[in-house]
Amino acid sequence: MHLSQLDGTMKSSEIGLKEKIGYGLGDAASSMFWKLFGMYLLFFYTDIFGLPAAVVGTMFLVTRIWDAVNDPIFGAIADRTHSRWGKFRPYLLWGALPFGVCGVFLFLTPDWSQGARTVYAYVTYTLMMMVYSFINVPYASLLGVMTSDTVQRTQLSSSRMIFAFVGSILVLAAVDPLLALFDRMTSGDTALNWTLTVAVFAVIAILLFLLCFSWTRERVVPIKESDNRLWDDLRDLSRNKPWWILIGAGIGVLICNSIRDGAAIYYFKYYVSRDAAVSLSGASFTLTSVYLVLGQAACIAGILLAAVLSRRFGKKPVFAGAMALATVLSAAFFFLSSTQIAGIMILQVLISTCLGSIFPLLWSMYADTADYSELKTGRRATGLIFSSSSMSQKFGWTIGGTLTGWLLGYYGFQANVEQTAGAIFGIRLMLSVLPAAGTALSLLLILFYPLSEKRMEGVNEQLTQLRKTGNHD
Repeated sequence: MHLSQLDGTMKSSEIGLKEKIGYGLGDAASSMFWKLFGMYLLFFYTDIFGLPAAVVGTMFLVTRIWDAVNDPIFGAIADRTHSRWGKFRPYLLWGALPFGVCGVFLFLTPDWSQGARTVYAYVTYTLMMMVYSFINVPYASLLGVMTSDTVQRTQLSSSRMIFAFVGSILVLAAVDPLLALFDRMTSGDTALNWTLTVAVFAVIAILLFLLCFSWTRERVVPIKESDNRLWDDLRDLSRNKPWWILIGAGIGVLICNSIRDGAAIYYFKYYVSRDAAVSLSGASFTLTSVYLVLGQAACIAGILLAAVLSRRFGKKPVFAGAMALATVLSAAFFFLSSTQIAGIMILQVLISTCLGSIFPLLWSMYADTADYSELKTGRRATGLIFSSSSMSQKFGWTIGGTLTGWLLGYYGFQANVEQTAGAIFGIRLMLSVLPAAGTALSLLLILFYPLSEKRMEGVNEQLTQLRKTGNHD
């Protein structure tokens, strides 16, 4: 099999601070909406939109499975895109406006029958997730062609993760003040307040994606082949054992994150039962918002900690250690009483630090699986490989969101009323035992991950030689 040479590979060896920031801004935009959906959408559908929790859980399952399957397709399409802006950057330009508009429509509340509103929710949520993939899969793939230098890739990945959590913090910190502001303007129209609040974030997200497009460049020229069919790429991917392991581990982490995020607002509203008592600089914040902001800040700390620890111990040991600790701490969350606010916040910080630390490791390991696949097959499908991250996110998010909705229904949850002991028990499980199960699954799978730092040194050495000779046997 012929492996064509990398054409120059780099137009510039160094990536400046502006470009690192620009790349990070893209994930800040995505993460704002991701956090809105993960934290508030289930609550919006049950308590504002008026849909039963079990119905919403089923909708999440159906639409998210369909959406997750789309991710590799979008990745393959991006791999085959040719434009004056490159393969992946144009999607940031083309998708920015639809991304924001679909987000606003998702939080509209038409005055229709429950059946019609259910159909509306299915349609708008499906469209939103497809647009999310349309822009986010190429954005993720962009990392693989901005530079071939592993150190700079790590820097870009860390920048992305930091800005992602900054975007999440912005949402969590601003939701309550914006809702309060619009409440005064609309004379208490709660549904409209949510629409206007999301519209603010939509405008910001559009601008951030446009800046990301403007400030980044594609430098690595992808490997070209005479017979680079989609079927070949999919077959290669199906045989990539490390890729499958990371997919499973990523799903486990997202199950944990999705359940914890989706259940947090119910935990404080119905279990803690006192969710509005923190005032900072004249602004009032709910305990839910404080809890979530602390979590996002701890995730940033985890990212920085992972960079230090992985250099010393390796990515796999740090990943496994973080998942083991997160499992124990999540299980301990179940034993906290509703009055132990300090304990709740402390465990949130510790668990979030563990969870945050694995995200830059995952991205770096996805890049390793791309190199591994190239060595084994002679082909490199950057978009298809990186789309796996989005797919695992959505599968994990799907399972977690579906379980949250179904369990609320199973334990007898009814919106805006005092909950039964069974419903409270279910809500507590969703902040503790179920997230622990997700991290335990991730831990079990990552133990079988074969691409150590030493092995990747050998892989990269062989790839360098193959690119010099232009041959792949």
